[in-house]
Amino acid sequence: MSEGVDTVGMDTPPRLAVDRLLDDPETRIIVCCGAGGVGKTTTAAALGVRAAGRGRKAVVLTIDPARRLAQSMGIDSLDNTPRKVETVGAGDGELHAMMLDMKRTFDEIVEAHADGERARAILANPFYQSLSAGFAGTQEYMAMEKLGQLRARDDWDLIIVDTPPSRSALDFLDAPKRLGSFLDGKFIRVLMAPAKVGGRAGMKFLNVGMSMMTGTLSKLMGASLLKDVQTFVAAMDTMFGGFRTRADATFRLLQAPGTAFLVVAAPEPDALREAAYFVERLAAERMPLAGLVLNRVHGSGADQLSAERALAAAENLEEGGIVDQESGKAGLRDSGAEPTEPTETDRTANPPETGSPGTEGDTAVVDRITAGLLRLHAERMQVIAREQRTRDRFTSLHPEVAVAEVAALPGDVHDLAGLRAIGERLAAGVPAGA
Repeated sequence: MSEGVDTVGMDTPPRLAVDRLLDDPETRIIVCCGAGGVGKTTTAAALGVRAAGRGRKAVVLTIDPARRLAQSMGIDSLDNTPRKVETVGAGDGELHAMMLDMKRTFDEIVEAHADGERARAILANPFYQSLSAGFAGTQEYMAMEKLGQLRARDDWDLIIVDTPPSRSALDFLDAPKRLGSFLDGKFIRVLMAPAKVGGRAGMKFLNVGMSMMTGTLSKLMGASLLKDVQTFVAAMDTMFGGFRTRADATFRLLQAPGTAFLVVAAPEPDALREAAYFVERLAAERMPLAGLVLNRVHGSGADQLSAERALAAAENLEEGGIVDQESGKAGLRDSGAEPTEPTETDRTANPPETGSPGTEGDTAVVDRITAGLLRLHAERMQVIAREQRTRDRFTSLHPEVAVAEVAALPGDVHDLAGLRAIGERLAAGVPAGA
């Protein structure tokens, strides 16, 4: 945990040194994980832009990003092939980006590990087509498969992975195990049994039991679907071991010293509860955690004015508690003198100002605007205090986790300049004005 971390006082969490993490040549894989809707994909893209700008050859693997994010990189669309992002790198730095196509990735595995005739049979199989397009855990498994492919090519010295948005935290870590369980399950073994028992004797031995089983399954699944499943299993039989082997290798790669996990969250109770679960789960799986990225944090350059004082001042303005004298009479009232009409010389020497807030009505307008601004400031200070309390609860549970706070932007990221701005805020590690 020493790399990429700046230690500060005992009362605050250590600061995540993002640039140190990106510049370290030993860092080969950064995995951004977290709940949905916390800016995980934007964080991954911003890290890629900043890494390339600092001389790394980086590739960002995103999972179903919004179209505007692809356009922000100057790319019309992202697909399963890494595409170069122009005008990003400094010196030898480069950035490529891609979006996971889980079906295409599955097809590539079949084409690479089966002969032509068998590959065509698998790709045309209706059960395979359903499995590759929407089987539970397929997207997560294919994300790990694609990560393994990218790492094996060795074309980039840094791979940044935006993990799939999943309802259950860290599903992508469980996916290989679940797929392996499915391929090793009793149901699959039973369907494979006829192909594994050779000769007429073996088939005759299994005939009675298989007939009873297939009859039952045909009623449950339909004869056509059962046949598709059996054909798929027979064709995929030689590939099942390869799936498990590659999944295990990628899992070990995620545990290796060259990998760093970043948990991404927002300063909200639900998001930080999910982040705490991620931190604990990563520790249980012995995955190297670099720190927490806390997105959309609010700050203020006028935090010396508390919410309570701002509200009190606004109430005084709105109720006339501060302005208790008539306009233009303050000096007379203090001296006790009676007002006199101005002479012609006075009028000539001091003509009345036009357009300035010198009348009672103008003063009231200024007071209302000022009171509104004070109330807006009070609301912002209350948001800052609430976010601080939420972050402090997380920190009390995990004081060892380094944190980088990213200031909230006024709008969406829509170009490379916006991604660079996010990268700068990541590197600073504290919200603007804090």
